[in-house]
Amino acid sequence: MRRWVSGIFVLLAACGGRMHPGATVSRAPSPAPVPPPEPPVDILPLVARASAAIGADSDTLRLVTARDSAADEALLDSLARAAPAASLPDLPIERSDLKVEDFADQPRVKYYLDYFVGRAHDRFQIWLERMARYEPYARAQFAAHNIPGDFVYLGLIESGFSSVAVSHSAAVGMWQFMIGTGKVYGLRADSWVDERRDPIKATDAAARHLAFLTTKFGSPYLAAAAYNAGAGRVQRGLGHLNSSAGDEDSLDLSSDNAFFSLADTRLIRDETRNYVPQLIAATILAKQPAKFGFDVGHRVEPFSRDSVMVDAGTGLDLIARLADTTLEAMHDLNPHLLRMITPPEGRYPVRVPSGSAARIAAAYEELAPDHRRAVAVHDVKRGETVAGLSRQYGAPAELIRSANRSARGRALAPGTRLYIPVSTTIPVSLLREPDPFRSARTVTRTLTL
Repeated sequence: MRRWVSGIFVLLAACGGRMHPGATVSRAPSPAPVPPPEPPVDILPLVARASAAIGADSDTLRLVTARDSAADEALLDSLARAAPAASLPDLPIERSDLKVEDFADQPRVKYYLDYFVGRAHDRFQIWLERMARYEPYARAQFAAHNIPGDFVYLGLIESGFSSVAVSHSAAVGMWQFMIGTGKVYGLRADSWVDERRDPIKATDAAARHLAFLTTKFGSPYLAAAAYNAGAGRVQRGLGHLNSSAGDEDSLDLSSDNAFFSLADTRLIRDETRNYVPQLIAATILAKQPAKFGFDVGHRVEPFSRDSVMVDAGTGLDLIARLADTTLEAMHDLNPHLLRMITPPEGRYPVRVPSGSAARIAAAYEELAPDHRRAVAVHDVKRGETVAGLSRQYGAPAELIRSANRSARGRALAPGTRLYIPVSTTIPVSLLREPDPFRSARTVTRTLTL
């Protein structure tokens, strides 16, 4: 039996599904097929053109993002309810460093092949197009950590490669980190910045987490299962599975086949049982998309890794002007800056269009310090009020209260540090303190009420 590595990591699951205790080892019956709901129509191109015509209205832009994310969420949620039932014809399978060719005949794999090619075709096409922007960097990071490059396809089934994805369990970003797991890997998350949304930092964290899980379990498929369910649950399931087998039937608990033996029991939940087949199906399709009817003719520029270090409280609106680009383009490069402003304490890097870093940095250094900040830092003195600070800084009192929990009472306590938004070009709704994490469909319903 494999000797397990102990430590805090055994409790961590990146994408944060709910856990439930397993009882005895018994074979899991195959559920009857449940047709997933049709994914919502992808309205992003239409609404994006409309929002460009009316200007950068923040609620409109949030609605665009929320509706597009809701379409992702509906499809990703439907995967957990899918059941084996395949009709896709046999095609040659391109070899993968995940060895998917050895498991392409699994019934659950065939089901997801059929589903992605059929009912989910249009959404999967969007996911493939998004993936092209991030794939080169992800593969380089995975190679640096000696794990299979085809782990990149986990991003398809985790989030559809959306940096702003939020699950029902509050996992966030392209690689769907829970806040606790993100902190273990150095991803900052507060009311100003959530680095789980940063495509570069989150990919680095995903590479390290997958490297740990692959070393721990010895199998990429068991590592993927642990990424979904948590290392502790997979470890316990394998332990129960091994103890129930006789001496002659003892299992190699570090083999890819061990996952499928585990999936035939009730020791893991349905979501995890289906997760690896989803990965295998997504890998098969993504490695030869044209053979399955997907359009791969568009060249996509890689996501920019260029950045400029700026002062605390610098707005993306300023960097957009220096870069001669739009606020929306800067937000796309920095989705982790929740208010389109760098944190108000300490210098922080802002990602900029490729090849522009030196020019932007030089222009930024020429600005007077007072002209760089979108947020003023104010330490409250005795007798000061929100109304008085509103007049002093020219910022609406409601916005000062919204940006500072400590300013929402009747009086300001002396010594309290307030962050006062002073930008006139960043949308007001984005300067407010972000709401608690909600799924995209909840945001969509709220914005359309």
